[in-house]
Amino acid sequence: MAEESVLIIAVKMPNQSDEHFQSSLDELISLTNTAGGSVKKVMTQNRNRIHSAYYIGEGKVEEIKSEVEDLEINLIISNDELSSGQLRNLTNLLDVRVIDRSQLILDIFARRAKTKEGKLQVELAQLEYMLPRLRGQGIELSRLGAGIGTRGPGETKLETDQRHIRRRIYDIKRRLQTVVQQREQYRKRRKTNEAFQIAIVGYTNAGKSTIFNRLTNSTSLEEDKLFATLDPLTRKLQLPSGFQTLITDTVGFLQELPTTLIAAFRSTLEEVKEADFILHVVDGSHPDYEQHHDTVMKLLEELDAHTIPMLHVYNKSDQFTNDLIPLSRPYFYMSALREEDMKQLLIKIEQVMKDEWNTYTVNLGPEQGKVLHQFEIDTIIEKKFFDEENNKYVISGWMRTNHPLEQYMKGIEEQND
Repeated sequence: MAEESVLIIAVKMPNQSDEHFQSSLDELISLTNTAGGSVKKVMTQNRNRIHSAYYIGEGKVEEIKSEVEDLEINLIISNDELSSGQLRNLTNLLDVRVIDRSQLILDIFARRAKTKEGKLQVELAQLEYMLPRLRGQGIELSRLGAGIGTRGPGETKLETDQRHIRRRIYDIKRRLQTVVQQREQYRKRRKTNEAFQIAIVGYTNAGKSTIFNRLTNSTSLEEDKLFATLDPLTRKLQLPSGFQTLITDTVGFLQELPTTLIAAFRSTLEEVKEADFILHVVDGSHPDYEQHHDTVMKLLEELDAHTIPMLHVYNKSDQFTNDLIPLSRPYFYMSALREEDMKQLLIKIEQVMKDEWNTYTVNLGPEQGKVLHQFEIDTIIEKKFFDEENNKYVISGWMRTNHPLEQYMKGIEEQND
């Protein structure tokens, strides 16, 4: 499909710093490229408040109209979310399609969704976004599939009848509820089996999937694009001590995510909430890495996952331009492209886990092979040797709090007493 020529419009408010404003524009350009658009021009305006009818000043709208004709623009993308009235007014005045940042993000998710659940969640988010804006875009919404911001994984022709959309929203929510219940049962089963779970989180394009793939010899999508990973993927991982864990790659976080999308992807992000350990990957080479770090930490707090033990991984160290100051601890600097760094990362993960866990020492008889194996895969073993004099295996290491093996050890101590 031919690239669409895009013009970006943005309003800078007094409470926005120049750095944050520029960062949001750079991100919007990157999002546009990811969606298959080519940004021909960016037009900005400083204002004390958003224009209620046009988002941007009327004089500026005339300038934009001139640029649309000169540059043969197919699409205008606003840096902020637009109301139905603003969408309608701009579309009528400029005689070209207008979408906003939220619609662009929804479009990218629509292209990236691969699983049935992912597609349903995207469609739900799109419909909930469209519903209050039907009057703003008129017939455009009935033609999903005609360029950036109009793609949808569901129907190819979406009627703009509100009743139809509300019925569809109800239907999707009902179907998603079933998927959520299945996911919860799967998580409960993993918890029952006492599988230790690590979740990789981070700002979009921080390198999560690259790290995930290198750690698990997997082949999930790796691209230098925003939202390369959408559907969560879980694989087995063995740490240097032999300790076995499950590791999940999650969707990238983003500042100013559409609220409909956050709600729709709640169940996907529930994977993070259920984790025993979080790897927070930050692109340390990005000029706005502090903002990215804060965005992720804020979203983790909203998910009530900020108290889970966490290692902050500053990735792309081969591209650091100056000395990077870590924003949180414990932390680790690395490049996912260096084999040695990947080995050191596993060691560091274990080290942080040891700091969180309890130490133990246990004596097991030769006939207790099954229990011995349990200690080998469910705990981090520091020492293991056979005491010939007492005919016992002596094992010492680290074990997470409230693990069933703790109860087993208490039982042994009570027998010895």
